[in-house]
Amino acid sequence: MTSKMVVRQPQPMMYSQESDEWSSGICDCCQDVPGCCCAFWCLPCFACITSRDYGEPLCLPLLEIFSGFIPGITMSMRVNMRQRYRIRGTMCRDCVLSTFCCACSWCQMSREMKSRNVSVVMVGAKNT
Repeated sequence: MTSKMVVRQPQPMMYSQESDEWSSGICDCCQDVPGCCCAFWCLPCFACITSRDYGEPLCLPLLEIFSGFIPGITMSMRVNMRQRYRIRGTMCRDCVLSTFCCACSWCQMSREMKSRNVSVVMVGAKNT
């Protein structure tokens, strides 16, 4: 019986034809009214749900109570999302939006995930 050794496992691929801009503005709450209402009335719950949907630990945003004036978790998530989706921007802008528009920033990240929801398909290796 002949078997081939797999040297490199198949990796998930994600192809996207999206632009290098956010799909919605920081104040475009009318695009997702229920989500923005949830963020306005209970930001910690909304941030935890968004964090979980993004693939981060559920309660990660709750650690912001220890971060002081600048919300480090929100800023980190924005920077990571910009890098993952190749969105143009600066850390300075992320810092300002995370600090002074925290709820709007979480809403924008949630809308971005929904608009760029691309299925990742795992390809299985076959022995021939």
